[in-house]
This record gives sequence, structure tokens and C-alpha cells, in this order.
Amino acid sequence: MDPLLQFLLALALIIFAAKTSGYLSVRLGQPAVLGELLVGLILGPTVLNMLHWPLFAGGHLGETIRYLAHLGVLFLMFIAGLEVDVEAMRRAGRPAVLAGGLGVLLSVALGLGVSLLFGFSLLGGMLIGLMLAATSVSISAQTMIELGVLRSRVGVALLGAAVVDDILVILLVSVASALTGGGSNFWQILWVLVRMLLFLALAIWVGARLIPRLPVRVERLPVSEGVMALVVVTVLFFAWAAEALGGVAAITGAFLAGLAFARSPLRHTIRDRMHTLAYAWLVPIFFVNIGLEADARAIGVAGIGCALALIGAAMLSKVIGCGLGGLAGGFSFMDALRLGVGMMSRGEVGLIVAAIELENGLITRQIFADVVLVVLTTTLVTPILLRALYRRPRRT
Repeated sequence: MDPLLQFLLALALIIFAAKTSGYLSVRLGQPAVLGELLVGLILGPTVLNMLHWPLFAGGHLGETIRYLAHLGVLFLMFIAGLEVDVEAMRRAGRPAVLAGGLGVLLSVALGLGVSLLFGFSLLGGMLIGLMLAATSVSISAQTMIELGVLRSRVGVALLGAAVVDDILVILLVSVASALTGGGSNFWQILWVLVRMLLFLALAIWVGARLIPRLPVRVERLPVSEGVMALVVVTVLFFAWAAEALGGVAAITGAFLAGLAFARSPLRHTIRDRMHTLAYAWLVPIFFVNIGLEADARAIGVAGIGCALALIGAAMLSKVIGCGLGGLAGGFSFMDALRLGVGMMSRGEVGLIVAAIELENGLITRQIFADVVLVVLTTTLVTPILLRALYRRPRRT
């Protein structure tokens, strides 16, 4: 079949399956994202292996879907940034910093401990711990949007802690790369830190001083959908600059772009139009693609014990570490627990770290499969637990 026709059919199947499973999940009292993740797992190599059917053989269909999924998570994090009250996020700075920092440190420590128990070296255990440390709040953000609590104190602290988490993980990965690769370790680490700080400072300044005024001016121009074109260009540029210039994850750049447009008088118009653009197709593709890229069968019987231990360490480290950070920041026990559970999900950053370490020969394929299973399990469990902790959805 022609590659274009393959792409069109696959896209139709993925979006239809995502929306149908999301509807069924809501009818069962669970977040729609849970159904989308499960149907991705069924369509992926764990069960049906859809992308390797003869109907879709040949071409670069998987890579194309992966690119669309990346766009989906960028737009999702942009919407999360739009939903945040900037002043409330500034007030939540202390619990966000404490939760992000303690969550990373405890994840590395527990990952190292589990790895040593299963016979890995000290360096290998540190690398596995780093893979467990990277939180992905896109799933939690989507669930909290559905519950109407993203703009609550816990939701704002969650997003702030995710930024702290991302910076710490990238810095620690850079330290590990410098130690394993040799060279001028101190200057290499210092340069990574300087790049991050410069990017964050510049992005925050541009987002506070320049971007909020632009939508109103662009709206007056005789350009069709000029405001939304400005938004899309800004999201893509911030995402590119985050990784290419700042050395942090692209989703951090997209989130910062959302914070910038949240200050605009056209914020609600932008939110409604971006919501339609993203949730009609790109965001469902992102959630389904998580399952499409996961193959739980690669672990094998021998690796089940290690995989289960890593899953336990991944879940406990964030719940305890981030929860303690929330308590130290003034949260009640229940809000601290919600914060810890919200930080429990792993995602694309952890997979990127794992892929880099696999490519450099620092971990085995079995460990890579274990990390994928950790990502998948925490991604599936997090929305269920969040829904249970917020028994009655509320608007704030």
C-alpha cells in the first residue's frame, strides 16, 4: 500500500480507538487518559503489534506517528501552562522546589539500592536510578484538568516540581556522562548548568515582558488565524530552544510558553482554540503512542523480579520523597499525598535517558525493557490513584 494511504488509515484507527476507549473509561468512572493508554498497549507490540501488520509494512509509519506524538505532548504541556495561575505558582515555590528535589534524590537512592541487590555495579545502579528519577507530569496534568484541580495549590506545585525535577535530572545525567566519558568533567558540568540557567532566565523574561502583548497586536493584522499561528510558532520555538540551547526537555519549553500566554488578555480564546486543535487528534496520538512503543514481552521470565522491584522503587520514591517535600512546604497530609502521587508517573524524559544509555552500551536491553515497563505501569496507575484521592471532582 502507498505510504500515504498507510499513514491515513493508521491515523484514523488510532484516533478512533483513543476516543472510543476514552469514552468507555469515563463511563467506568476513570479518566479518559487511562483508556487511551490501555488501547495503545493493546495495539502495540505487547498484544497486537499493529504497526507490523502486513497492511502497514514498509515505510516510516512508526517514526511519523512518534513525531505527531511529540507534538501532542508539547501542546498538552502548553495547555497545562495556560491553566496555571502565575502568581499562585510563585507562592507555591517552596513546596515545588522541595518536592522536586527530594523526589529526584530518593528515586536515585532507591534505584541504586534495588540495582545493587540484583548484582549491578555501582555505576550501573546510579544510571538506573537516574532513569527512574525523571517525572513526566503530562499524564497527571491531563487527569487533574479532567478533575478540575490543576489550578489548585497541589496542581500548581506539581507543575513547578516537574520543572525542578527536569533540571536536576538533566544535570545529573550530564554529570554521569562526564564521569563515564572522561574529559574535563568540572568545566563540562559547569557549562551544562550555565546553559540551563541562561535559557530559563531568558525564557522567563521574554515570557513576562514580550509575549503577553503580542496576541492583541497580531489579532489586528489582516492574517487568518494569526493569533493561533503565533501560539503554535512560539510553542515549537520554545520547545526547540529548551533542548538545543538550554539542554532541558522540550516539554519544559512548551510549558514555559504556556505560562507566557497565560498573561495575555486573549488567554481564554487561546485556550479554547488550542484545546480543540490538540485534543481532536494530537494529544490522543501521544497517549496511544506510549503503548505502541512499549513491549512488555521483552523482559522475559528472568527479569520479572527486577522489573517488579524497580516499579516498587519508582512508585515509593516519588510518593515518599515528593510527599515529604509537600509536608515541609506547608501542605496537609492529604495534599502532600496527592502531590507525591501526581509526581509518580514517568514518561518521555526517562525513556530518552534510557535510550541514550542503551546506545552508549551503559545498560542492557533487558534493563531498557524494565524501564519501559516502569514508565507504562506508573503511567497507568497514576490517573487511577489521583482519581481515588480526589473522590469528588471540584472546580477551583
